[in-house]
Order: sequence, then C-alpha cells, then structure tokens
Amino acid sequence: MTAPFVFLPGWCVGRSPVSAAVEALSGSIIDLPGYGSETLISDFDAAVDAYAARLQPGSTLGGWSLGAQMALAIAARHPDKVGKLLLVAGTASFVQRDGWPHAMPQPMLAEFAAGIATDVEAMLPRFVGGFNRGDARAKAVTSELLALADPRPAGEVLATGLNWLRDVDLRPDAAKVACPTLLIHGVADPLMPQGAAEALAALIPGAQLALFDDCAHAPFISRPDDFVARARRFLND
Repeated sequence: MTAPFVFLPGWCVGRSPVSAAVEALSGSIIDLPGYGSETLISDFDAAVDAYAARLQPGSTLGGWSLGAQMALAIAARHPDKVGKLLLVAGTASFVQRDGWPHAMPQPMLAEFAAGIATDVEAMLPRFVGGFNRGDARAKAVTSELLALADPRPAGEVLATGLNWLRDVDLRPDAAKVACPTLLIHGVADPLMPQGAAEALAALIPGAQLALFDDCAHAPFISRPDDFVARARRFLND
C-alpha cells in the first residue's frame, strides 16, 4: 500500500492556495492549528506531537512555509511517522539568529505582527505582494493567491503563528531528519532566502534541493506544472 501524502499549509492564507497542487499529487491537507475546523494549539512543541499522532506510520509529509517548519519538526521528532519529507519554501529559522543570517530581522517581524494585530485585511495584500517580489509572475501570482486565500482565522490564531515564526529554531531538529527529503525553493524568495534553503539542505542528511529560477515564495502557483512534476518525481522514487 502506498504511503499517504499529507500536506500542511502556510500562515494566514490557509489551504486553498495549495489545494490544486496537493490534489494533483493525490495528497490530503491538514489545516494548521486554529484554521478551518482545527483546534488552536498555542505551543509549537505540543502541536508537533499532536499532529504526528494523527499520521499513519511511514507517511509522506509536506508543508509550505510555516507548514514546512512544522513538517520538519514532526519528521525529526517522530521518525517512525514520516517516510519522506517535502519542504516548500522552508527554513530552519524565520528570523535572524546568531549563525543564521538568512532570514528576516527580528524587529521587522515585530513591526509586521503589530500591523497584523491592528488590521489584517489591510496588511494581507502587502504581505502576499511582498513575498512574491522578484517572481517573474509577481503580479499574477499575488492576485491569484489573494483570490484563493481562505477566510482569515481569529487574531489569536494569527498571533500564535507569528510567535512560532519568532521563537522556533529548528537547526538542531534538521540534523535528526532520517528520511529522504526534498526542498523546493524559489531563488527569488524574499521571505526565506535561497541561503536559508541551502543552509537547511546542508543540515538535513542527504537532502535534495530543487531551486526554481525567477520564482519567489509560492512556486506551486508561479510554476505549477514544474512544481508538480518535480514533487511527483520525488514522491514516486
């Protein structure tokens, strides 16, 4: 029996932007804590354990952005549950830390979090437009992603995700990943720079890194055919 493919979406915009790609790969989506019908789990470590408990042993696990961080932690901490790992626009740390320059400065994230708390609907187009900056199809990708974005979850849910992005450092976890791993990453991603992908790939034993030129943070929308083809090859190997 083929292992199930389960995918975790990113922060704020929910499952709809990734749905077409995951469906093309015959996968299913589990919303992040607090999204859709999921209960909010504020503690990252507790969320990792709770989500791992729902997976069949040997599952193929994927994730985008914040979902990729959660998938990485699940694979590292619950190796029996993850047979393959697909990280899309992933990173070990979303913010800059000692020895990790490939990320957003912490004060910039704090400023963004304050703006989200004040008016998420005003901030969302800036956020999505910003993470597509540098993409060859930036305007089209931004418009499509905003049109697909799910209704916003509660402010507490958004704040929880931003706290995770501020606090979580998965460098120690990355070295513990024991399953075949593929990172798909846009070369022009301004949120998770190419350097973050290269550094994360170097931390994960045997990881493959597929870089998409002229592509930013949402390769499954910017280059959907290339994305599905590369992911399918990995999943079917």
